Amino acid sequence: MTIPTITFNDGYKMPMFGLGTYMSKSGEVREAVKYAIEIGYRHFDTAAFYENEREIGNAIREKIDDGSVTREDIFITTKLWCNSHKENEVVPACKESLRNLGFDYVDLYLIHWPFAFKSGDKFTPKDASGKVEFQDTDYLETWRGMEECKRQNLARSIGISNFNSEQIDRLMLSANIKPVNNQIEVSLNLNQKHLIEVCKKYGITVTGFSPLGRPENSRINNLWDRPEIKVLCEKYKKTPANIACRFIFQMDVTPIPKSVTKSRIKENLDIFDFSLSDKEVKIIEGMETNTRVALLADAKEAKYYPF
Repeated sequence: MTIPTITFNDGYKMPMFGLGTYMSKSGEVREAVKYAIEIGYRHFDTAAFYENEREIGNAIREKIDDGSVTREDIFITTKLWCNSHKENEVVPACKESLRNLGFDYVDLYLIHWPFAFKSGDKFTPKDASGKVEFQDTDYLETWRGMEECKRQNLARSIGISNFNSEQIDRLMLSANIKPVNNQIEVSLNLNQKHLIEVCKKYGITVTGFSPLGRPENSRINNLWDRPEIKVLCEKYKKTPANIACRFIFQMDVTPIPKSVTKSRIKENLDIFDFSLSDKEVKIIEGMETNTRVALLADAKEAKYYPF
């Protein structure tokens, strides 16, 4: 299977479907990545915070070594965590991710969140009372460090994640190198139409994480059981996950559903042999509840918290 690609504003291309790896357990993610490559996935999303870069890199190198793919076939995204937001911390953090992955460049390097935690080795630094320790490092400063990662060829492309429209407007006024991508939560519950349009205005592509909405989360109203979705599943002989990912794909957003289960990894990819009609897209849009899976509520006091 050939997965469609989207072209960044810097000329590089990204496959418009990928494997998310957040909260994938050690051991499981290695086998998941190898299997995904075998069935056609070429885009893999990770982050320093996920603590699985090393395992993902090992899995990809195994498939390179056995001749299944080349490094050029694979698209790897990783992300800068909030404890390395000062300009002089960004390049060292990127280099650490590259050491973990075992490659000399990543295809896409993102600022994971626009706000900053206290610098240091701890992903979530806390004071003696257990309160998260923030600092007011401006994401404009962080972006200068990201630009240096591109200049040093540590990352082919650079972008952002979880930035809101006002933060994007502000960044675009000062950036010397434009971000190519904003990775945000996009699902049936949260279609992000306005933010996607803002990104398109600036030539920024969008990747949608948690496209399946984490249906096991009891806090989120699972729309998969709605009659409208069941009708579409019957019509197209697809799963609710397929309908969700196809809906997102038709917004020119790249879905990156997470799974370590082989049957679901294969099933999730099955979205390129049908299209939702304009009327069906409108019906799905009308179901939105505007609820998020990823709030990172511990960071609500941060200066640049985006929600």
